Amino acid sequence: MLPLLLQCNEHDIARAATIVRDGGVIAYPTDTIYGLGCDPYNEDAVERVFRIKGREEGKAVPLLCASIEDAVKIAYMDEKALILARHFWPGALTIVARLKDAKISSRIVKDGKIGVRVPNHEYALRLISLCNGVLIGTSANPSGMSPAINAMQVMFTLNGLDAILDCGEAKIGKASTVYDVEKGMIIREGAIPREELEECIMYYR
Repeated sequence: MLPLLLQCNEHDIARAATIVRDGGVIAYPTDTIYGLGCDPYNEDAVERVFRIKGREEGKAVPLLCASIEDAVKIAYMDEKALILARHFWPGALTIVARLKDAKISSRIVKDGKIGVRVPNHEYALRLISLCNGVLIGTSANPSGMSPAINAMQVMFTLNGLDAILDCGEAKIGKASTVYDVEKGMIIREGAIPREELEECIMYYR
């Protein structure tokens, strides 16, 4: 069965949020790429995300949050993490920190850590807010393939979704940069260049 194709208006965004709250899996736009989302507290939904992506168990999955306040509820954000969050959020930096909320599915946690981000995308933030402030935000593509940057790419590469929220092409078209605050290192260089991140860290040191 083909997924429900939704548009970026208040009615359809609310409908997408209802699907998530009911245990469904959706694809949705962010500032960087399209994400594959579900309720991170729903084990069955999380298992579906892994199955749809063909993702190996033991690999962490990031969470997108509606605000810094929502991220702080999920992860232990120390002074460095908060400095980075205030500087780059909303934006294309995923911060990896120690998990605080033990009710989050253990499937998406690695070594006791979780990646969190507040995207710079009006419709994504509206959707996440309606999903209690947090939504799984792994890339909407089969594992090992290039991330999808529009709804049609999602439609052609992934099966088993309940809905796709179509808001046109992602603005950046490149995955977020991932920084582990405990290790003090960049795990993945993405939309934010290494030099820009390191400059921010040095400035506030």
